[in-house]
Amino acid sequence: MPPSLCIELSDAEQARLLDIARESIADGLASGRALQVDPSLMEENLQGRAAVFVTLTSSGELRGCVGSLQAVEPLAQAVATSAFNAAFRDRRFGQLRGEELDAIRIEISVLSEMEPIDADSRRALLDSLQPGVDGLLLEDGGYRSTFLPKVWEKITSAEEFLQQLLLKAGLGAGHWSNSLRFHRYHTFTFAEK
Repeated sequence: MPPSLCIELSDAEQARLLDIARESIADGLASGRALQVDPSLMEENLQGRAAVFVTLTSSGELRGCVGSLQAVEPLAQAVATSAFNAAFRDRRFGQLRGEELDAIRIEISVLSEMEPIDADSRRALLDSLQPGVDGLLLEDGGYRSTFLPKVWEKITSAEEFLQQLLLKAGLGAGHWSNSLRFHRYHTFTFAEK
């Protein structure tokens, strides 16, 4: 059974979350802190805890992507926190500068619950993946990495998807061990126009 999304968001709720993300980045530029949202003032769907990633792009190129795989904050606050972190704490990029703000495009991915994948071999794992649909979390001891489903747009083969995820975790592309654990998840994703 595929992972189930806990939430469906209306167009107005999506627009509200995109506004919160942009406002949190603007607040970060001004104050150095993420926007603090009062969930009690939000629509009911935005009050529940959710795992979220916020992706920033500029001219179609990645500019930051940070989030949480665990639902620890109300959705509205999780978006504000992740947007701030994508702009200012993604170690792959320098902090966003004020002159970049108008040029970035914000995309929000709300994650489903994690579903463990029981795969006793590399082939079994690859055969179970749904390209374009599954996000994948990999864990092996202290190594951990994830790819959102959106990564399938750039990496279309399951084999390369797994290889790149292993490399991202700091493991070899051909790594396999009995301690490897995988979880799949889906996302509800929306972005600024």
